[in-house]
Amino acid sequence: MTKRSIDFERLLKSRLVIARFGEMDLARWWNTRGQLGKLGAATLRRGFPRTHRFAQARAVFAVAAQRCSEIFEPPGCVTLWRLPEAIEDEFDARWEHWLDNAKEWTPFFEDLEGLQGNDLTSTLRAFELVSEQDLASVPNLRRAADGRSVPLPGVFSGTEADLALLTLGFARGESGVLAVPYMRRADA
Repeated sequence: MTKRSIDFERLLKSRLVIARFGEMDLARWWNTRGQLGKLGAATLRRGFPRTHRFAQARAVFAVAAQRCSEIFEPPGCVTLWRLPEAIEDEFDARWEHWLDNAKEWTPFFEDLEGLQGNDLTSTLRAFELVSEQDLASVPNLRRAADGRSVPLPGVFSGTEADLALLTLGFARGESGVLAVPYMRRADA
């Protein structure tokens, strides 16, 4: 694997947007309804006054990861929810920092709560999570013949471009029809 240059805040934001977009009140990919919306915030704020937004995120991340693995979990591959262990460990290590600085995340979560529509690429662009170069690859992404997955070109090397593809690949899903983007691991 080449030297990683992952922006973990961008990874968190990408996961948050995909997690929110996939909820039942939007794309209907996993069985959470507005957990990352205003209803979820109101529900968890009482028990977790300072960190409720991150509690919401953990819950939806777990559901999204489980649903994606139920739909399609290829051996020797990565998905947005199942990155190589070293990356997941680094991501988890930053969680405490984000909790300690939860107030800084309030504007992002508030924007996320108001998410509407069914155009994922526009949503990712609005949240400034993908570049024009990243978006240029979208027309070339296709669902596999079984309709459950989106095979991405190349081998995962841990770059921002790889993570952008893993995120943008979800745009090949449809309302109520999840297609899991994946990329082969170099060590597979």
